[in-house]
Amino acid sequence: MVSYSCIGISTVRPSCRRILISYKRSSVFGFQIPISNRSAVINLSKSRVSPGIHTCNSIVLGFRVDPKLGFRDVIDLNRNGFCCSASNWGRQPRVLLNGCPVGVYDRRFSRLVFKVASDYRNHSTSVESHVNDTSWERIYIQGGLNVKPVVIEKLKSKEENEDKLLDYSRSDVNTEFPDRKESEIEKEAWELLRGSIVNYCGSPVGTIAAADPADKLPLNYDQVFIRDFVPSALAFLLNGEGEIVKNFLLHTLQLQSWEKTVDCHSPGQGLMPASFKVRSVSLDGRPGEFEDVLDPDFGESAIGRVAPVDSGLWWIILLRAYGKITGDYTLQERVDVQTGIHLILKLCLADGFDMFPTLLVTDGSCMIDRRMGIHGHPLEIQALFYSALRCSQKMVTVNDTTKDLVAAINNRLSALCFHIREYYWVDMKKINEIYRYKTEEYSTDAINKFNIYPEQIPSWLVDWIPESGGYFIGNLQPAHMDFRFFTLGNLWSIVSSLGSPKQNDGILNLIEEKWDDLVANMPLKICYPALDNEEWRIITGSDPKNTPWSYHNGGSWPTLLWQFTLACIKMKRPELARKAITVAEKRLSSDKWPEYYDTRYGRFIGKQSRLYQTWTIAGFLTSKKLLENPEMASKLFLEEDYQLLENCVCGLGGKNGRKKCSRAAPRSHHVI
Repeated sequence: MVSYSCIGISTVRPSCRRILISYKRSSVFGFQIPISNRSAVINLSKSRVSPGIHTCNSIVLGFRVDPKLGFRDVIDLNRNGFCCSASNWGRQPRVLLNGCPVGVYDRRFSRLVFKVASDYRNHSTSVESHVNDTSWERIYIQGGLNVKPVVIEKLKSKEENEDKLLDYSRSDVNTEFPDRKESEIEKEAWELLRGSIVNYCGSPVGTIAAADPADKLPLNYDQVFIRDFVPSALAFLLNGEGEIVKNFLLHTLQLQSWEKTVDCHSPGQGLMPASFKVRSVSLDGRPGEFEDVLDPDFGESAIGRVAPVDSGLWWIILLRAYGKITGDYTLQERVDVQTGIHLILKLCLADGFDMFPTLLVTDGSCMIDRRMGIHGHPLEIQALFYSALRCSQKMVTVNDTTKDLVAAINNRLSALCFHIREYYWVDMKKINEIYRYKTEEYSTDAINKFNIYPEQIPSWLVDWIPESGGYFIGNLQPAHMDFRFFTLGNLWSIVSSLGSPKQNDGILNLIEEKWDDLVANMPLKICYPALDNEEWRIITGSDPKNTPWSYHNGGSWPTLLWQFTLACIKMKRPELARKAITVAEKRLSSDKWPEYYDTRYGRFIGKQSRLYQTWTIAGFLTSKKLLENPEMASKLFLEEDYQLLENCVCGLGGKNGRKKCSRAAPRSHHVI
């Protein structure tokens, strides 16, 4: 069945009550709307729906065609766009508008209003830096009669052939797993996970962050977070339940282009929210009647007002996982979903002042969402960025309109991979090299390219680094290396093959060697070691929540268990994952599924830890499912891409200008 998708704009947030479709004398959709319908246009500024709350089906249809990025939404300077399609969102019946099906959820009535906006917000990106054309000019259709309908051709999915080559024996859709008797703790976990599900307009759309019945001040823990939902989504997918994940992907896609402003400034169009909350609001003039509305947070309400850089990256990774596990590749091929991917990539690949391929971000823009000295180029963001680029490489529809985007993805992947492997990796030999660095080198052939002073090597590291392992440091900037071990970034470097096979094996060697430091009584430390004394006061600003060995400052986070399990399965060392799960099983249920644990060895429940934390529960279940079915786990990690390594083009200077660097004979022994 062919799925038709339309992209659009609205300043009104979606509700279960209505669908708004507006136009300005346009035939973009291939048909002319009768003049008589223009009288039905609603003045949105006078609508009973608050412009600050978007409601489920307040949808505006309209789009433009960009030669660079393919189909794109039309964006007015004062309005923002989101997408809708013919897919079955929950229990919504269908309405057919001149060949374009539209979902509607309204038992009493539906109001149709037509308008297509023709303005757009200008964007800057390196995707277009090599081509001079007029693709960013506005598309104005004055007469509304002379435009041919846009034909969206459904291409055969390249994913389908890929999976056949991998020769998986299991069915891709609603995969059934071998019968195995669930333990009591697993049964409890599934019950709690299902109890955390949030419904919107009658359909499941996510899971709340925590469901502690004793918590009287939930703050934003009663919201659905994109990063927090990932382990929940994987647990459902691995259990053959894909509806909630599909709904989540589509509804968060709607939120992507909504208005987001902090102190009169709006961030980039492709920004995904950190979280959203489903609220029930009363209808004006209808006592006792309510409607569901989505209220997203793009960081304007967050502590520190930091934009969630990782949200869009996790969304792309989850979209890829959905297709791989369910076999439903039609979702990623939809024009609105393709547009969502393009917008995220456009934001990440934008031109800037950076000399390096890594993403430059502020402190607190990922899982570590408080001040912890990770501003700059933190490993966690780079590993997720690399993974999202690799996933996008497989999902972006390749045609004449996207060829420059695809080229930009490939170039960044190659450069990013080389940069992280060459400059972020440390082991005993590399630390000894740094210890002997000369400084103040002014040359294109400098060994110490970042002017790192040997005195920066911390005393704890000299005795801590094992002979047989290594890891990627937490951050790299001019004259600064953050030598702390950040677990998520290192684990995701393994999962995405950002690290070489030898480096990935070295990371697991280090974790096994330093088990008492990184796992101990509860897996796994979010970072090691903790900042203390003067470092804690200067770097965290004396944060009372990030005291030494607590929360993000060396706390133990059980949710990291699923990523550790996935990394271990990829490296054919599942026994390490089983060992960690056994440690966690002893306490999680009896401790009421805490968010994190405190103290150096994870002995205490965190002093401000929420109980019945959903991603703790989901992380445990996902780990169990991954070990139970390694073949499905193999669909979630990425293998080494040798073509990327061959295609690296680096600016090495010299009279001959740009030339290929040699990956086969790198400067350091640890890069493969």
